[in-house]
Amino acid sequence: MAQPDDFETWRDEARALVAQGVSPEAAAWAEADGTGDLFATPAQPTAPPPRQAREVRANRAFIDLARSAILHRDPARQGLLYRVLWRLQDHPHLMRDAADHDVVALSRLARQVRHDIHKMRAFVRFRSVTEEDGSDRFIAWFEPEHRIERANAEFFVNRFASQRWSILTPRLSLHWDGKELHEGPPASRYDAPAEDATEELWLGYYRSIFNPARLKVGMMLKEMPRRYWKNLPEARQIPALIAGARQREAQMIATGANLFEQEAVPDSMQAIAEGIAQCRRCPIGCNGTSAVMGEGPRNASLMIVGEQPGDTEERENRPFIGPAGQLLDRALGDAGVDRAAAYVTNAVKHFKFTPRGKRRLHQAPTAGEIDICRWWLDNERALVRPKVILALGASSARGLLGRTPAIGRERGQALPLPDGTVVWLTAHPSYLLRLDGEAREREHDRFAQDLDGLKHVLAANGAG
Repeated sequence: MAQPDDFETWRDEARALVAQGVSPEAAAWAEADGTGDLFATPAQPTAPPPRQAREVRANRAFIDLARSAILHRDPARQGLLYRVLWRLQDHPHLMRDAADHDVVALSRLARQVRHDIHKMRAFVRFRSVTEEDGSDRFIAWFEPEHRIERANAEFFVNRFASQRWSILTPRLSLHWDGKELHEGPPASRYDAPAEDATEELWLGYYRSIFNPARLKVGMMLKEMPRRYWKNLPEARQIPALIAGARQREAQMIATGANLFEQEAVPDSMQAIAEGIAQCRRCPIGCNGTSAVMGEGPRNASLMIVGEQPGDTEERENRPFIGPAGQLLDRALGDAGVDRAAAYVTNAVKHFKFTPRGKRRLHQAPTAGEIDICRWWLDNERALVRPKVILALGASSARGLLGRTPAIGRERGQALPLPDGTVVWLTAHPSYLLRLDGEAREREHDRFAQDLDGLKHVLAANGAG
């Protein structure tokens, strides 16, 4: 193979070999740089002479994995690809066998390559240089784990089509002049500029958006492994930001305790609706989404409290009307509980999300954000004065109890509040939607049992 990441050439060679009946044991793959699978040296041919060429079949599932796996640095990958292609001829549904050793190995290679592609898109940092003709060029240095440079080129061309840029790597370099993409020789990190005039602006922005209340070091290292840090300008800020996170979080909480000191206690649902629409006391309220007010009878005996509005709820400005709300409606109906007779709201009034392309993916609110928004929930409770509250998930329970309970241990129990209201805790319906198979069936049964218990609690408190 002249180019180890050239899928089209590999496919042509592999199809020709399969068509002539050359078994995986009789074929070895090597690359122009001399690398290859040292353990794949074929034995002396024992198969019969090549027979008449046969039609070669490969389904979409294999092709999609193969296009990614071919970029992996594992020297055995081409042999693995060929073995799977060979087996597909007699077992066309092989790719559906999630337990097959070859399918598992191929999927792992493809997953690692796609992960590396994602990291390159996330962690390439361009720095500006002025060229001899006075024009600006943006240069970045990156060290990919696998041979993903060419596969990723189109992303950067589309993303920065109007800029002139270069991405330098130890294997090759890519240069975009605004019209055409050119490939150059390998480079070193010293060929890229160490910093530029805008670096301090970026570092200042990074420090300002760092939220100590959301810091999970393990998760951060999973998403931003330390091996990338040496090429990220913001990385030198991270140790100090982590070291001061607890102190900054404590300051935020202390400040948040007095956020409503000057706020008049709302005397109507309209006042609460107007208040949450203007509330900017936590980062969620500042993310550009619309606050979602609760709905239902103002004298309801049952209040249902979820975590926060979702994408559908924020767009329609109504609580619990998305997939989780529809599941809840069915489960309440099965238990004989009338949702229309309940007041439905959320512990947090704005939709917290992270953008993913055109989609907005749910993000769980922090304890500090829930505690800040609790002031609004307490005032809703004071106006509705329910006898029983159904708390869906740990976040909603924290908004009611002031602590984060253990759902597995405390669900299906009557938890009294100081004013005599009973909180009945269960899992959030969105949790059930994320499950499948036996786990989903088991949790659906537990959810149904919890709602059956709710019906009895309502009756016992004169709210049935």
